[in-house]
Order: sequence, then structure tokens, then C-alpha cells
Amino acid sequence: MAPLPVTVIGGYLGAGKTTLVNHLLRHPDGRRLAVLVNEFGDLPIDADLIERRDEDMIAIAGGCVCCSYGSDLIEALERMLILDPRPDHLLIEASGVALPGGIASSLTLLMGYRLDAVLVLADAETIRARATDRYLGDTIARQLAEADLVLLNKADLVLPDDLAETVHWLEGASPSARIVTTTNAAIATGIALGLAAGRPPAPKHAHHHSAGYDTDNFPVTEPVQAEELARALADPALCLLRAKGFVAAADGTLHTIQTVARRWSVSPAPAGLAGPGRLVAIALPGQLDRDAIRRAIEAASTT
Repeated sequence: MAPLPVTVIGGYLGAGKTTLVNHLLRHPDGRRLAVLVNEFGDLPIDADLIERRDEDMIAIAGGCVCCSYGSDLIEALERMLILDPRPDHLLIEASGVALPGGIASSLTLLMGYRLDAVLVLADAETIRARATDRYLGDTIARQLAEADLVLLNKADLVLPDDLAETVHWLEGASPSARIVTTTNAAIATGIALGLAAGRPPAPKHAHHHSAGYDTDNFPVTEPVQAEELARALADPALCLLRAKGFVAAADGTLHTIQTVARRWSVSPAPAGLAGPGRLVAIALPGQLDRDAIRRAIEAASTT
């Protein structure tokens, strides 16, 4: 069974973590999501999403669930793997003062999980001031440094020049992350959680611009070194938010490539998937370098 992908959601109090989780539960893009929170009171799920509330689990519309892990995250992760039906993607919401990188490291203690990404939310109005606070600054700096994606939330509440200055500041505070500005934490599910598992990129409609992102599909007709291609797609010079592809190796086996910012992974393709290989890439408007992606595909070719 394929490892369960996990997204760790961090950020200081008031940045919008609750809003993000509720947004993803409303727009799961065909996924059965599971959410782990330290305490239910820390993450109020929108009431109209709740179908049933038990002592330590909330059943949510669409087959999603929310579970409390209290002080034992590892035990909760073990329980998650035996849920029936099994979730497609797990969200772990970190408390405002927690370090999401530490939670992500806990996944290495268990079989059956794959870290998809660390998402850290930042309040566009207050992040720079809070980062200089003598009590909060160190925690906020470490949260940002551990991010794969930073969601600069509440972007509608600041002037455009101030927003641009904050983005520039974040580029230094989160050198390994890609930065996405959001309002009400409304981010495309494919950016936050990646393309749905087992769903090959659509080969039609060569490219489009949608909801503030550019996407394009690329055929990968020749066998490639999957790890070499994944590493190239995660190069910050390509400025990709996400990429996912199904590619063939020299022996004909298919592999799944997934990247988020600088993080990348290669795994066996879902059973029953047939070639030819193809790749979808997602970037901010004006940052999708199609020629560079094609060159990366060619460079990874084994023929």
C-alpha cells in the first residue's frame, strides 16, 4: 500500500490555520482527508461540515475526519493507518507555538507515511513585527525556515507596496520555500496538497492560467532517470510551486514524481497506470519556464 501523504500546517496564532483547514475540507478535490489536531478546541471545524461528533473523532462531510491526538502524536498516527476507509491525505495542524519541522520529523519514526509538504501561514499585517518580538521572534523565524510553502495570508488587508516588501522579506526568512499570497487562506487544493494521488495529469489543454496560477502539461515519451528529473524540477531556479508526473524508466516500469518547492520524491506509479509518461507543472503567473522544463526532461532521458 502506498505511503499516506502528510501535510503539516504551521504558523503563529491568528495567521489563518483554522481557515485553511476548513477551506481544504470544503474543497478536497476528490480526496478523503483526515485532520489531526492537538485538541478539538484549537481547531473549530465549520459546523455545517460536521456529520457526527464522537469523543475523539469528528466525522465530516465527504468522508473526511478530524481526530484529536492530545499529547501522543505517534499513537494517533498509528491509529490513522488502520482507519476504514483509509484517508487519502493527512493534515496535521500544529499549534501556534509549535515547530512544524519537529512534527514532520515524527513521521520518520513510522512506516506508512510520506511527508508531502510543510505549509506555514503568515499574517501579512503582522508577520514582520512579530518576527522582531523578543519572545515570539525565534519561534516565528524557525517556523518560517522550516516551510516548503509559505502562505502569506490576509493579503487584502495591506497596501500593495507593503505586501511586496513583506514578500521580499519572506524570501530571506524562508529561503527554501515558495511564497504564495492568499486572502482568507483560499489556495488551490492542487497547490496546498498536490495533485490527487493516482490521478494522471490531463494530456489535453496544453496550458492555462487559473485562479492566479499557471499550469502546463508536458509529454515524457522517452524513458528517464526519475530521480534526476525530480531533482531538476525542484531546483529553485525553475520557480515551480508543484510538479507531478508519471514517467517510465529504462526497464519500462512507471514511477511517480512529485515536487513541492525544493522537496521532491519518487515512488512507484499506481497499479494499472499505463504510459506514455506525462508531467504537469504549476507556478505563479509569469514564472512557468516551459523551455527550461523541457530541457530538464531531455537532460534526464536515458536514450
